[in-house]
Amino acid sequence: MSTPDSFDTLHAAVRQIASTVAAIHARDVDNHARFPHETVAALQVARVLSAPVPTKFGGAGLNMQQLARLCATLSGACGSSGMVLAMHFIQVACVARHHEGSDFFKRYLVEIVETQPLLASITSEVGTFGDTRSSICAVQRDNGRFTLNKQATTGSYCAHADAILVTCRRDEAAPKSDQALVLVRKSDAKLTQTTTWDTMGMRGTCSPGFDLVSSGPEEQIMPVGFGDIAAQTMVPYSHILWSALWWGIAADAVTKAATYVRGEARKNPGTVPPTATRLAEVSAQLQAMKHNWQTIAQEFDNIVASADSAEQLLGMGWALKMNNLKIGSSDAAPQIVHKALQIVGILGYKNDSPFALSRHYRDALSGSLMISNERIASKSASMLLVFKDD
Repeated sequence: MSTPDSFDTLHAAVRQIASTVAAIHARDVDNHARFPHETVAALQVARVLSAPVPTKFGGAGLNMQQLARLCATLSGACGSSGMVLAMHFIQVACVARHHEGSDFFKRYLVEIVETQPLLASITSEVGTFGDTRSSICAVQRDNGRFTLNKQATTGSYCAHADAILVTCRRDEAAPKSDQALVLVRKSDAKLTQTTTWDTMGMRGTCSPGFDLVSSGPEEQIMPVGFGDIAAQTMVPYSHILWSALWWGIAADAVTKAATYVRGEARKNPGTVPPTATRLAEVSAQLQAMKHNWQTIAQEFDNIVASADSAEQLLGMGWALKMNNLKIGSSDAAPQIVHKALQIVGILGYKNDSPFALSRHYRDALSGSLMISNERIASKSASMLLVFKDD
């Protein structure tokens, strides 16, 4: 087993990949709604895809704060690449934190380190209307094997992944909310695309609908129910890593605005251009957004290290905190990019300009739609009727 990479090593690699690979191909990825193959290949070579795997299995064992910084760094160059990396990290974390001693999943964590496979997920389903905590399809077990077929409304980069984690009912007699999570290898699955992916933003995530037909060894069914996996891992990793990558998009937009303002200042030495005041205002918003996700990421790491981590992560107070982070970050990012666009003006509006912000704007707008803010706010409203914050 090779020596685990350090955070500093992986962060340096991601910074280089962001500037020399992701940024170079970002426009083509966006224009053609194509998967960022070059970036993912570079991440695999740099062993970034195994960053969440614990050190005892050969991974880097990075915590939430560190993983969030990797996602933020990459998304500044290409939002789609950042989203793919974040969603992959979420799936790896689900396996790493909930394998419950399963021999198969312990071997699979080692496999992730050795072969750097890309993991995707399918949590949506036709007929559940966006409710990821509800499934219609059920996994069937027979003679040590499973069969799982699902109609997904979206399947983020599934056609390009090496394996997919799929939600379903635990068995045919289980209610919709009693879900399991199943690892489906690419070699054991047939994906039939059912919709297109011609979107406003995040075009490189390649997330059309699919019909999935799959089977495999029964040991690939996660031993922990999806309800616990979602509350303790999938939701916090999603909302924190997404918030970091939305910040990364906004931060790059503000960097472009700052470069523009400095250029204006050099034209008239000794004077402060009017746009500098707007830059100061948007910089404050960007700082507040960063402080928000970094603080929550640190709190998560502290909770995970505590003796009662499961109890805290399953609590209503933590759920509300996650909801507030997701809504706040996904609302803040496009507002910050919009203000950067107002600073840069027409040069930010032109796609062939070095200050172009069209892609940043469109990618940032996706945040409020990923698990709709309206749905999240409705759940928060129900919880606030009974929750008392001590």
